[in-house]
Amino acid sequence: MPQLDQHGARTLVHRSRHESPRSARSRTAARRAIRSTGARGSTGQAGRTAILKIYLKGIQAGKDVDPEPIAALTPGFFGADLANLVNEAALQATKRDAKSVCLEDFTVAIERIVAGLERKSRLLIPREREIVAFHEMGHALVALATPGADPVQKISIVPRGIGALGYTMQRPTDDRFLMSRTELKGKMAVLLGGRSAEALVFDEISSGAADDLEKATQIARTMVTRFGMSDDLGQMTYESQHDVFLGNPASVTREYSEQTAREIDCAVRALIENAANTAMKILSAHRKQLEEGAKRLLERETLLPDELPRIELSESQSELHG
Repeated sequence: MPQLDQHGARTLVHRSRHESPRSARSRTAARRAIRSTGARGSTGQAGRTAILKIYLKGIQAGKDVDPEPIAALTPGFFGADLANLVNEAALQATKRDAKSVCLEDFTVAIERIVAGLERKSRLLIPREREIVAFHEMGHALVALATPGADPVQKISIVPRGIGALGYTMQRPTDDRFLMSRTELKGKMAVLLGGRSAEALVFDEISSGAADDLEKATQIARTMVTRFGMSDDLGQMTYESQHDVFLGNPASVTREYSEQTAREIDCAVRALIENAANTAMKILSAHRKQLEEGAKRLLERETLLPDELPRIELSESQSELHG
């Protein structure tokens, strides 16, 4: 039950398709668009808008298709990802036997790319389905109660992709290049909201939080070893990451003693435990919303922002930082 952040968290699946000279010209024009906007690496919103304008010329786009809002929905997407998105949206329109591609086709395509294909044939027993519902609602409520967290766009207990039994999709409102320590702690709390909900409601935990735990641990370790965000270990860098070069995998250089390694492990564990405690405090304080939200999710399978329980942010700020 991974929490999906459109923060480009998933490796996109690229399919082999017949390529015409026109599509090759579009790619060349898109590369020019990237250079003209000064974008490098993860493309900013202006760059994504320019690239989308190029690729949209290759399809019959409806009147409601505007590259700017689509660009706003796709932070972390690269040029090839945007080309794949336009192709997926066109396929969705073809399935509807539509004459043009509408904005909803792009919304469906984004969800398909980020979360994977729906697997409605994968039937869960009632007990597992209930666990998944509380798990995903736990993610959503902690996100709603965390100042600065990315807004929740959608929650679903419809299985998708290879292993996702449900998902909580958050959508960043802006392209972000910096994150504060408080924001990173909040992100970890959201990731651990699913397991915390399981523990609170069922007095038991499941294997469904494996992906969440991995991501939270990566954030905590990076905070300690690269961002200098541990009070105990100080403002020092203990690990250096070397980027991929000429196809070689990225490597990490560690320069510290066994004693320091133990201190790093303790600092990482402390951050994880603090995030889990924060998530549990929020969910315990809003147990009623958790129960109501999970029940609604079980009934409808998918919830949009206006269908989620309401939490006043001011109520939870002291809980988050307490």
